[in-house]
Parts: sequence; structure tokens; C-alpha cells
Amino acid sequence: MQGRLSVWLVKHGLVHRSLGFDYQGIETLQIKPEDWHSIAVILYVYGYNYLRSQCAYDVAPGGLLASVYHLTRIEYGVDQPEEVCIKVFAPRSNPRIPSVFWVLKSADFQERESYDMLGISYENHPRLKRILMPESWIGWPLRKDYIAPNFYEIQDAH
Repeated sequence: MQGRLSVWLVKHGLVHRSLGFDYQGIETLQIKPEDWHSIAVILYVYGYNYLRSQCAYDVAPGGLLASVYHLTRIEYGVDQPEEVCIKVFAPRSNPRIPSVFWVLKSADFQERESYDMLGISYENHPRLKRILMPESWIGWPLRKDYIAPNFYEIQDAH
């Protein structure tokens, strides 16, 4: 079942995959990494100009990594704003997704956190560096195949 936004994207020839609706009735779409930046610009112009949140997760050990964007279309005089959830999947071996920082400035720290925890590289992000972990940290702590270093090894390193 396609939602309103999916129908609109199809009408305008924009490639995506409808993933249905979540438990709150929010439409969820899958966008290919190579199409994400241009579709983000189009969604912004269409009115989805508020990034409610961005997060990322490890789909399965050895599998894909996902970057998730929750966009809201805010209009005056509308009590219930439209929302959409965008999922962009990237291979674990080279997880690269275009940054939407230049479209939605609030993606700045959120994309940096996803980079820091899962190693997803957001192309053209102006300050893509670790935000929570020390710069010297090795690995991506939220990946399902991450092996946590022994606490004492870390402590003895200082």
C-alpha cells in the first residue's frame, strides 16, 4: 500500500520503495544512497523542511547499515503536520550516504553521531568527525559485530 507521498514521488518519476506505514501511521520510504540528496532537496521544496530526527542502526551482523530520517511538513493553519520516515541503506564494507547538512542544517550533529557510533560516512558533511568517542577510538561501538575492548586495556593505555 502506497501513501500520499509515495504516489506523488511516482507521479514525478522519483525512484523509491514504499515500506508501508509504522504503528503511528507514518509513511516509510526506502531511498537509494545515490538518489538521497536530490530527493532530500525535492522533499524540502515540497514542504518537508523540518528534520525531526536522524538516527542509524545496524540491520544485522555482517549486513547492511541504515540511516533513518524523520521529516515533517509544517504548514500554517494545519493542526496535524505530515510526517515521513526515510530509510537509506548502505553496505557495511563501504557505508557512504550523501549528507543532507546543506539542505537541513539540523542534520549536523545527528549525522556525526551516526558516523561516530556506526561508521557511516556522510559525503560532503563539513565536519564529519567523532562527536561522542575520542578521536583515537578504534571501531564503531553500535555495530552488532563490534567487539568491546577490555576496560582495563583502555585504562592502562593512559
